[in-house]
Amino acid sequence: MVSGDAPQAEGSVRVDVWIWSVRLTKTRAQAAAACRAGHVKVGGDRAKPAQALRVGDEVRLRHAGRDRVVVVSKIVKKRVGPPVAVECFVDHSPPPPPREIAIQVPVRDRGAGRPTKRDRREMERLQGRSPES
Repeated sequence: MVSGDAPQAEGSVRVDVWIWSVRLTKTRAQAAAACRAGHVKVGGDRAKPAQALRVGDEVRLRHAGRDRVVVVSKIVKKRVGPPVAVECFVDHSPPPPPREIAIQVPVRDRGAGRPTKRDRREMERLQGRSPES
């Protein structure tokens, strides 16, 4: 087995590289952007893209409208397949919200124009938000 193909058990790796390698984000650029925006925390502190990550670190990631909480169990420096990626971390994430709750988007009839103040207040009441004073 070649060492480049398998996960590595020692050392450290950049946070953005590891997040991309274990398929928590689709691209490395997305992983780096999430770090720069403050959506990645390692051990409770905001992480920069180049921060070193070691085995046992807890990584919190907010990506695609979902919070992920994972503990690093293996260090990988190259992107790996899904079966290998699952072995590289222990997932402590809360379950994703049901699809019907996540997709609730108010829809207006085509050509209805902008909502009136009355329409806006009714939409806010239905969504459970209090009207702003």
